[in-house]
Amino acid sequence: MGKQKILIIDDEQINLDFFDVMLTRLGFEVHLSTDGEDGLNKIQEVNPNLIILDNIMPRLTGWELTRLLKKDETYSAFSDIPIIMFSAMDAVKDKIEGFELGIDDYITKPYNFSEVLARIRAVLRNRELSQQIVLREKMLSTADSLNQSFIYFTDHLRAPVVELLSMAQSMDSNDAPPMDSFIEKVKDECSSVLAAMDGLKEEVDELKSSKTENIKSFSLQEMDEKFHQHLKSLQESEEA
Repeated sequence: MGKQKILIIDDEQINLDFFDVMLTRLGFEVHLSTDGEDGLNKIQEVNPNLIILDNIMPRLTGWELTRLLKKDETYSAFSDIPIIMFSAMDAVKDKIEGFELGIDDYITKPYNFSEVLARIRAVLRNRELSQQIVLREKMLSTADSLNQSFIYFTDHLRAPVVELLSMAQSMDSNDAPPMDSFIEKVKDECSSVLAAMDGLKEEVDELKSSKTENIKSFSLQEMDEKFHQHLKSLQESEEA
């Protein structure tokens, strides 16, 4: 796992320099920005693990930047990045407004660096735990979805197998189907079943790959749809 990326957005250069030195020494990858608009561009550029920003800034305030990240569809890819906000204001109303916007923590100036560091680590730890919970739930949901696909597949497989068995058992009767017809039916059914099995294997491989740390946020519904498309094509080939 690489370094945790922290973006500091503050119009006071002394604060940027201080956090750059201190957090870099502690092993973080630090990125800096001097105003809200530039900070918004930096967020899209580096996709940080955590944003620390001042509330009162030129061009775009901390609240305005947070509102864009959390509410604007344009920045939906970055809406879940945790945010710690600095402010010289200590009013409860202002803090509540910040939390309602989606800020994860709030630190009033003047601040103590030890406290700030503790809050940074707490927010990052909570973020990691949340991601682990989401991943676990995704894996459970995917496993259940895959199980349903297995059931659907086996139920569908039963019908052609029974039909082929019936045809084979009637081969000695007078109304038995021609051997060529029977062989062709066996080929068609085997090809269709193999195609469906290949589709199922793809879903299993996707489930395995989702265990990696950089899991793709694929839709479970899409996964089911892809598999059932294989079954649908199998049904269509039978009807043809």
